[in-house]
Amino acid sequence: MPNPETSSREKALKPADITRLFVERSNAGDADGVAALYEPDAVLAYPPGGQTVGRAAIRELWASVLAHQPRFEPEEPLPTLVSGDLALTSTPPKDGSGARAQVVRRQPDGSWLRVLDQPEFTQP
Repeated sequence: MPNPETSSREKALKPADITRLFVERSNAGDADGVAALYEPDAVLAYPPGGQTVGRAAIRELWASVLAHQPRFEPEEPLPTLVSGDLALTSTPPKDGSGARAQVVRRQPDGSWLRVLDQPEFTQP
């Protein structure tokens, strides 16, 4: 398995880039590439009602999901909130149900990685 940290993959140079890279890599079936968008100890609120913790576990989860060849459509990001090296990104799903939100952190090389990922939540 290639090491996502030393890969020559495109990096997210601004927080909103992560959403685009996620869609591109997921649609290519690239679980390693999706995992490379997360910090080593990131927390993903998925599967529904659960959490997946750490890049290795996130990679395994996405390998399982992507084995079914789902198609992801780009979603227009909402304005990003930035405070120093942290940012909050979000997108509204195209079907209008709920929202998606991520906390990302600027890395020493200036790129951004996900720390917390809430891929979907709905309003009561």
